[in-house]
Order: sequence, then C-alpha cells, then structure tokens
Amino acid sequence: MDGDTEATTTVCSKDLSADVVIVGGGAAGLATAIFCARLDASRSILILDGASKLGAKILVSGGGRCNVTNKKVTREDFWGGNPNVIRRTLSALSAQETVEFFGSIGVELREEGEIGKLFPVSNKAQTVLDALLAEANRLNIRISCNQRVTNVSCDATGFLIEASDRSYRTKQLVLATGGQSLPKTGSDGFGYELARKLGHTLIARTPALDPLKLDGDFHSQLSGISHRASISVARPGEKSVTATGELLWTHFGISGPVALDISRHWHRANIEGIQPKVSVSLLPDLDMSQLESWLLDFGTNNPKAQIVTALCRLLPNRVAQLVLKVLGVDATMQMSQLAKAIRRKVIAALLEWPIEVTDGRGYTFAEATAGGVSLAELNPGTLESRKCPSLYLVGEILDVDGRLGGFNFQWAWSSAWIAGTAIARKKHAV
Repeated sequence: MDGDTEATTTVCSKDLSADVVIVGGGAAGLATAIFCARLDASRSILILDGASKLGAKILVSGGGRCNVTNKKVTREDFWGGNPNVIRRTLSALSAQETVEFFGSIGVELREEGEIGKLFPVSNKAQTVLDALLAEANRLNIRISCNQRVTNVSCDATGFLIEASDRSYRTKQLVLATGGQSLPKTGSDGFGYELARKLGHTLIARTPALDPLKLDGDFHSQLSGISHRASISVARPGEKSVTATGELLWTHFGISGPVALDISRHWHRANIEGIQPKVSVSLLPDLDMSQLESWLLDFGTNNPKAQIVTALCRLLPNRVAQLVLKVLGVDATMQMSQLAKAIRRKVIAALLEWPIEVTDGRGYTFAEATAGGVSLAELNPGTLESRKCPSLYLVGEILDVDGRLGGFNFQWAWSSAWIAGTAIARKKHAV
C-alpha cells in the first residue's frame, strides 16, 4: 500500500446503506471508523468523501511530515468551546494513548524540538496515511471517494445522505468534514451547513494558525529573518493574550509559530468589531529591569562599544539596526555616551514594539479554523448531538482550535475515540 491512498473498497449500487456512515475521510473520520470497528466488528461502516483520494490534509501537514500529536497536551493548549468538555475529550484518549495507537498500526513516533512535537520516524506524512488506510481495510471499513455529500436529512427511519451520484441511508451518522482551512485539501466548510440543517448552532468562524499581514514597511525590510519573540494581543479593558516562539518576518507581515498561534486572537477580536492593540517583544526572555541591567553591565565592560554592537549581541543584526533607525537613535553612539532617557526609550521599544495587523492571509493559508458547531449542543461523554439523536460530530467542525504543535491532530484523535467508542457500544438500531 505504500504511497497508495486509494487502497479502499469502492461502494457499488447494492451497498447504499450501512449501520454507520461517516461524512469526511480525513484524520477524524478515519480514526472514528477505526475505533468503532475495533470494538464492534459486526457493525458495517462506510466513509464518504468528495475527494478522489483521502488524506490530503494529513499529507500536507507538518511540511509533509505530519505532526501527529505532542508529548504533552492539556486543555490550556486549546481555545473555543467549554473548557471542561475540551478537557474531558482530551483525557478520553491521551497523547500517550495516541502514541500507542499509532504504534499498534505500525507508525513509530519520535519527539522533535523543544516543544514536544511528535512526528513519524519515517519523517513522511504518507506513512501515517498509509497506516490508517491499511487499518481501515483490515477492519473491512468501506470507503467511497468522489462522493461529495450535498444534503443530509433525517426522519424516523434514520438519515438520508444525498451525494454526488447516489443516496445512502444509515441509522448513525458522523460529521467529520473538517473546517474551512486549506480548502484545496477539501475542507471547504460545507459540513457546517449540513450541521446547521440538522439543527445545530454555529459559532462564527475565523481562520486560526494564520500568517498575519502588517501595515507599514518595517516587516518587509526584515523579510526572511527569524528570531524568538513574544506577541501580545490586548483588547480594551481586558488582560492581553501572549504567545511566545519563533517569529518569521516576511514581505507581507509575520509568520512562524508565534504569529500563527496568536492569529486566532486577532481574528476573534476583529470579527467582533474590536481593534486590539498588538505588540511584539523582540526579547521575550528579558523584562525591563533585566534588560536595563544587561545594557548597563555591557556599557561598563565595553564603554567604547557602539549601541548597535550591544543590541547585535541580543538580536539579529538587521533587526537591531532597523530598530535604532526607526527610533532615531544613532547606531554608532558609544555605550559610555548612552543617556538614561535614550536607554529607556530603546528598552521600551524592544519589549513592546507596536505592529498594526491589517488582516490574515485567510483560509487558503490558515492551518485551522476557529469557531464551528457549539459544544453545548453535544453530549460531552459521547459527542452525540442533543439536537439530532444518532448524529455525532468530531474534529475541526467543532468549536475548538489548538495551538501549533500537533494539538489539532490530537483533538481529531481524541474526539474520534469518544464518538467511535460511543457508537460501538450503542445497541444496533432496529
């Protein structure tokens, strides 16, 4: 099956019904089917997907390597719906249990970097997808590609699913259609409309993990430079939200993990008509007193050194030079000549450099969607709809989004475990 994402069973005309139909064959959909089938082999399961091949989003994630999960996953890594429901969902299938699940299907994971990202040892997302498809095939899960679902309705007999060229009936339905991010992979947001038609309330959606566009030309002069930074988004009268990590300056604005993590907060404020204050700490590991002490010590030990030399010890050269230029501070000024007022001016700027965000790059570039189906309308123990019995919702379609680092995939696996387990343990409808 190596490299073959079509190793599935095509549904023929006599197979237009199943005990369980899952709309969406991405991470959450495949995992829901697998978890259910492992617990109840007698239940027929059918996955419908509009793409010609499954797993496009898995294949492009993590730069084509698939950041499957994170070594440490907590509720605090997520935003959106009820925190208690998020915590309960994550505890149902922990990160360690996720590692064990992937090990059981032949995918060994390894930790990379300082923030606990877990990737397949093969360093290929294809390994993850192939393993999921092989397990689905082993469990006799049927998959029908090129079947874009156009409408879903329900009555006393169950659900009627209308797709590209045929209709399907089922007693239990799972919506695993994803969000709106990376629409070229098939996540065009239509699943939200299906959920709405079945009675669900939609929390307003915005891009998340989205590169941000900036006003002015400060960023463009630094394009291609990356360094550690913190970004804060402050709404009027509220405590600011801060993210810390690697920042990448670009021709359009900012990217890199820290910009992606903070983007959802700017988007959420913007959609509410609030213009938040956004600032960057160019030296996130130092506070004002620490930075002042460092500069004073450096000046004492190097009185003839230029101020730009001092800042270049802390920042990339181009960043240090541009900061001084914008502040109107002579870069060649010797440390012995650095007046207190100028020193304080530089410190304040380095720790709270204002930036004006004009927009994000949108769903085409965003890696996740914030907002979606309200968690309040689901049974937290099963993820079954309170609005439409025997309907389950998993993954990105829900009002939950995680920070960068494998957390959104973990939400897919954990929510899939809850729904898949609940379906398998529910008595067959007659």
